[in-house]
Amino acid sequence: LRTDAGYGEPVRVYQAASDGQEASWIVEEISALLGQQVEGDQIALLYRSNAQSRILEHTLVGAGIPYRVYGGLRFFERQEIKHALAYLRLIDNPNDDTALVRVVNFPARGIGARSLEQLTDIARMHACSLAEAVPYLAGKAGANLGAFLGLLEKMRVETQRLNLPETVAYVTKASGLINHYLTEREGQERIDNLHELINAATAFVSEAGYGIAAPARMLRAGHVTAPVLTQANIAVEETGFAVPEGGDEMTPLAAFLSHASLEAGDNQAQAGQAAVQLMTVHAAKGLEFKAVFITGLEEGLFPHENSTADLQSLEEERRLMYVAITRAKQRLYISFAQSRMLHGQTRYGVRSRFLEELPESVLKWLTPKFSDFSQGWGQTRSIAEPKLASVDSQVYSRQNKQNETGFRLGQAVFHSKFGEGAIIQLEGNGPDARAQVRFGRHGEKWLALAVAKLQIID
Repeated sequence: LRTDAGYGEPVRVYQAASDGQEASWIVEEISALLGQQVEGDQIALLYRSNAQSRILEHTLVGAGIPYRVYGGLRFFERQEIKHALAYLRLIDNPNDDTALVRVVNFPARGIGARSLEQLTDIARMHACSLAEAVPYLAGKAGANLGAFLGLLEKMRVETQRLNLPETVAYVTKASGLINHYLTEREGQERIDNLHELINAATAFVSEAGYGIAAPARMLRAGHVTAPVLTQANIAVEETGFAVPEGGDEMTPLAAFLSHASLEAGDNQAQAGQAAVQLMTVHAAKGLEFKAVFITGLEEGLFPHENSTADLQSLEEERRLMYVAITRAKQRLYISFAQSRMLHGQTRYGVRSRFLEELPESVLKWLTPKFSDFSQGWGQTRSIAEPKLASVDSQVYSRQNKQNETGFRLGQAVFHSKFGEGAIIQLEGNGPDARAQVRFGRHGEKWLALAVAKLQIID
């Protein structure tokens, strides 16, 4: 079979310094396409993992571009995110009845509908919140509800001095959400979304001007209009922030919760409206679009980290890449980032082997093609450290590294015990040379090259 469409356009490839820059570039390209009279529903953003949609959604909202998540929910509408935000709202305000009802029995704590009905009746009788009504409820129901309030109080105390990303991370674990989803068959995707919520909090405090070190539940000193407690005065001296006692500025936590509520409602595509389509590669099967963006082409993302040690799983990932590429009828964009926020920290990556497998003759690089990322996937640094330096200063010379060790960064290798992996770091010479290799199922290992007997995979 031969198409009548002609040769077509080259595949456009973009390398970004960070996932934020990648999302900004994608939205700029979408704006240009919309200006060229390409309908929004003919533009698709594809990603391997659902958690990757968050930063794309955030950037689309900021640009005022309507979008729709095909075959799934928008980030802040997902069950696990709503649960986590409900716990955070209860830490911020223990009298939030809506949040309490949502998570009082999730994960299960033996608090059923009948107990909640009794609690609601008592709260109505005493004209108080549900939390304030708990002491009036006797029996097993009262004991279970009391234990739940005890858990909330413990989380409130433990997060008093934590910054916003640390608070989100602590709450997702202490609430039992992480452990609950670990027992579900498809729970890993929900856990990935919870981890992405930490990234959202990290980005928010920076964008909102709070700073990463700001305690989540304290106001800046100077914005407190009422006297504060002795403990709060100590907090001001230590951190420069004070416990809110009536000031008009929102704490980082309260501001983040407000931001999440707004972003959940903004730019929701109306029925019949032409909106940009966001979806996983799996969900894209059988669909076609005039313009397609494949995002996050990095080792560990696409192919997924769980597949790189097993040849059969890797072949399935390669078939998924073929599916993604063939969704585009007229124009295809592929993008990847040197660094990406994961679990609240910046991690450096290696570009996907699938990109290397595409023939150079069909590619159009929109950024200079560098030989390799500066550091391997899985390397982390604190969010508080300085931002990424210029791209040129971050890139190692592949040729120099190969001359020293016989291997190169990003190279696929095989180890008899750990299976397939990718070299993410090289150091030393001669008998002292060693490599850090990222294996799909065994994580990152430092191996002495004189002993490890790594085999290069062509």
